Amino acid sequence: MAPFSICVSALKALTLCKYFEKQKLDFRGKKVIELGAGTGIVGILATLLGGDVTITDLPLALEQIQENVHKNVPAEHSARAKVCALSWGLDHEEFPRDYDFILGADIVYLKDTYPLLIKTLQHLCGPHSTIYLSSKMRQEHSTDVFYEALLPLHFTSELAYRDENENINIYRVTSKQNS
Repeated sequence: MAPFSICVSALKALTLCKYFEKQKLDFRGKKVIELGAGTGIVGILATLLGGDVTITDLPLALEQIQENVHKNVPAEHSARAKVCALSWGLDHEEFPRDYDFILGADIVYLKDTYPLLIKTLQHLCGPHSTIYLSSKMRQEHSTDVFYEALLPLHFTSELAYRDENENINIYRVTSKQNS
């Protein structure tokens, strides 16, 4: 496989990928969406592990993500990886509500986008969906406020994994309908 184009968020994405591998998460036949994909590595892994994956980001990132999908997903699996634009809080209605997994690596860092992200997650998350979010815990961006105050208003969440060295947390989140 060809190397991925690397960006600042790659460490958080790789941490999430390693977590999925360690937990032996089964994506086979599951409907998956990745938000704010960056390089697309998390969505690509979910595709390689058998998921039917929609990899999303803002329009300006899609060409690079598509290139990474083309270079890293074998042709026989390429139909299971779809790349599309998704602007949180704006066009989420164009996406279904029945994803098994909703994934995001390092997407919680701009406080102004938190309400838009919550709105998008609420739309995408059905009663049986599981959301996995990995984040660098940045005090200057109030990341802890998102996970400890805002997210729990709308979802049930738990800290699934913490990398002390890199200050990265992975949260497992579900609809409050599941509680």
